[in-house]
This record gives sequence, C-alpha cells and structure tokens, in this order.
Amino acid sequence: METSELILLFKYVVLGLVQGFTEPIPVSSSGHVIIANHLLGLDESGLTFAILTNTASLLAICFIYRKDLVRLIVNCLLYVQTKNGKYKSDFLFIIYIIIGTIPAAVLGVLFNEVISDLLTNIKTIAFTLFVTGIALWVIRNFRGVKQDKDIGVKDAFIVGLAQAIALVPGISRSGATVIASVALGMKQETALRYSFMLYIPISLGGLVLGISDLMNEPVESTLVLPYIMSFIVTIIMTYIAMKWFMGIMRDGNLKYFAYYCFAASIILLILS
Repeated sequence: METSELILLFKYVVLGLVQGFTEPIPVSSSGHVIIANHLLGLDESGLTFAILTNTASLLAICFIYRKDLVRLIVNCLLYVQTKNGKYKSDFLFIIYIIIGTIPAAVLGVLFNEVISDLLTNIKTIAFTLFVTGIALWVIRNFRGVKQDKDIGVKDAFIVGLAQAIALVPGISRSGATVIASVALGMKQETALRYSFMLYIPISLGGLVLGISDLMNEPVESTLVLPYIMSFIVTIIMTYIAMKWFMGIMRDGNLKYFAYYCFAASIILLILS
C-alpha cells in the first residue's frame, strides 16, 4: 500500500472516530463531521459515506437497546392480538415513537437538501453549537419523574419537533431530543431511551430513501477500504460513546457538554 493510500485510510478512520463518538452525545455529529472534513482536507459530502456511517451508528444503537426493542415489538403485537392491558404501555410507547418521528420525517423530505446546501458552513455550525450549549445549560439540573408509561401525545410531538430542528447541522439530534424530553419532565433514563428509539426509525427511513440514490453513486475503488474501515470504526465508537453517555445521564453531568459546546463554538468563530 502506497503512502498516499495509507494517509487516505488514516483520514477516513479519523472521520469514523468522529462520527461514531459524536453521534450519541449531545454535540452534533453532523457538525463535527463537517469540521473534520475541513480539517482533514476531505470533500466527503457524498450520500454513500453518510448512509454508511449512519447505518453503522444505527447498528450500534440497536444492539445496545436490543432487549427494549424486542420487548416493545413483542408486547405491541400481543396487545394488538389480545388487548391485554399489561401490554398497553409498550404499545403506546411505539405509537409515541411514530408520532415523534413525523415532524423530522416530513421536514427532512421537504427541506433536507436546502438545509444541507445553505447551513453547512463553519460559522453556522459555531452558532448552532452555542445554541445547543445554552439549552444543555438550562436543563442541566432538571430531574423529571415521567417514565415510559407517562409519556403522552403532546410530549411525543414536542420531542419530535426538537428532532426536526436537529436537521440543522450543529444542532445535536440526541441533544435536542434529550433536552426536550428532560424539559418535559421525563426521568433521565426515560429521556435517553425515548431519544434513541426516535433515532432508529429516522435513521432507517434515511437509509431506505437513500438506497435509490446510492445505486447511482458509484464508489471509487480507492475509497472501498477507507469506507469499510470507517464503517467498522463508527460501529465501535458509537457503542463506546453511547455507553459512556448513558453513565453521564445517570450522574446528571450534562453541564460538561454545555461547556464543550461553548468552547467549540468560540474556537470555530475565531478560526473561521
């Protein structure tokens, strides 16, 4: 392998590390990937890479919540078949996931290209990171009481709107949904679980919608190995970061992410 190929491989490994580490935590993976592209001198704005790394993160999240997913699906089907009240809360939880997915799905289909074209510059990301930091700071000490069974239609729709806002690069999807969930009075664990249950259908929807375009976007032979390495690294780092973030949520240390967003925003504004 030539030196230039090794350097390219290294850059894509770094890109996978950035995507994987920032996807679960409230600092905006899309914003950090754009920044990483800029710093590494890459022009990785293609649909193939985005779908590849998002799918890798999705697999890691599904693995972490695999028991919850199986329980929800099984109990939902049992409720539909039997109408047994003990399965109703899981059935409703899935309904609220669907409701919470609608705003981002609609806005994503209608405006995703516009958002990608107009709002991917470094100054915009610096501003949106600062906004994320403010929101994290505001809810840093909130301790809710709502559990899965206490979520309602209003909660689901508001959190769904927060996820839709996170289509803007620099606004963290996990941050927006966790912030909204906690602000609505959900317990930390419930907020985190609901946030990432919302991530699954959105990510799956993006994958399905992107398949046709993906078929028309051939990958250069020199990028096959870098893409594979990015995929593997993204899965591993998403898993590690998600487990770490779950601990952060249990301990209530969201303020540290606020500090990071403020610092990153200031540094980007200085350098841009």
